[in-house]
Amino acid sequence: MTELAIEASNLTRKFGAMTAVSSLNLQVDKQMIYGFLGPNGSGKTTVIRLLTGLLKPTAGEVNVLGCNLPGDAEKLRRQIGYMTQKFSLYDDLTVKENMQFIARIYGLTPKEQKARHDELMSIYQLTKLNQQLSGSLSGGQKQRLALACAVMHKPKLLFLDEPTSAVDPENRREFWEQLFDLCDQGITILVSTHYMDEAERCHKLAILKNGVKCADDSPDRLMTNMPAKVVEVSSNNLRQLKQQLIILPEVVSASQLGAHLRVLLTNDIVDPMAFLNSTKMINAKTEMQTVRASLEDVFVLSTSSNLSHQSEVHQVKP
Repeated sequence: MTELAIEASNLTRKFGAMTAVSSLNLQVDKQMIYGFLGPNGSGKTTVIRLLTGLLKPTAGEVNVLGCNLPGDAEKLRRQIGYMTQKFSLYDDLTVKENMQFIARIYGLTPKEQKARHDELMSIYQLTKLNQQLSGSLSGGQKQRLALACAVMHKPKLLFLDEPTSAVDPENRREFWEQLFDLCDQGITILVSTHYMDEAERCHKLAILKNGVKCADDSPDRLMTNMPAKVVEVSSNNLRQLKQQLIILPEVVSASQLGAHLRVLLTNDIVDPMAFLNSTKMINAKTEMQTVRASLEDVFVLSTSSNLSHQSEVHQVKP
């Protein structure tokens, strides 16, 4: 059996009358990149804080790297790294000073500090920025510095809370290559994101909505086994057609992508194109084809507020 880095059972966190995380069951294998995908307010950050011991659960059990939380939170902290969405290092310290500060917090000896500093400066392309104030760095440079500091002490588990929200696509792509390098070195990574392309890079993925886990599997299996049909429609009246379609109970969503309308239909529609033709909303200039579900389709189905006409997306078994 694969050894688990994280195991949570019925994990719940309430803030007064509001339930931020509800009965979350979670298993994360070691040496994998596990993603949390969800809209703002879905509970992603709260879950990460529960799994790092920064928050105490209202109910449920959680074990991270063999540490039972919240009791073993202090023991766990030396085994994990944590990178927040907001740059949390000191703007008025240089790159080198920030890295030295973090190294001392984790108790590295002067010899270990120098060796680790030199290694990370090279890996994350920070050598030329060594004496620059951190507050003057670009978004991508701050991101690389934050990651270098998060792995300074060689953690076994790395938590990343929307780490690429302030950087451009090129820096995001390079950042993910660095994450896969860390994974190959044996580090387990849990990352929250709202970018579909990033979520698709994860080995496994959980989709959260209002603190509830709606789906949990590899991105490929989630897309392959999505319990809905997708039709791509080309027409000369896409905006009008969309407004007509979205009022139908069988239509989960309809969204325009360039010159096409992507229509998501409930799974009980056996022949999607025949159904759309039967609505008499399709004219002679309309072209249709069924297409493979995307991760965005899975996300829309999982988090749609119009749940009266769809089946809940459960965990898909391999």
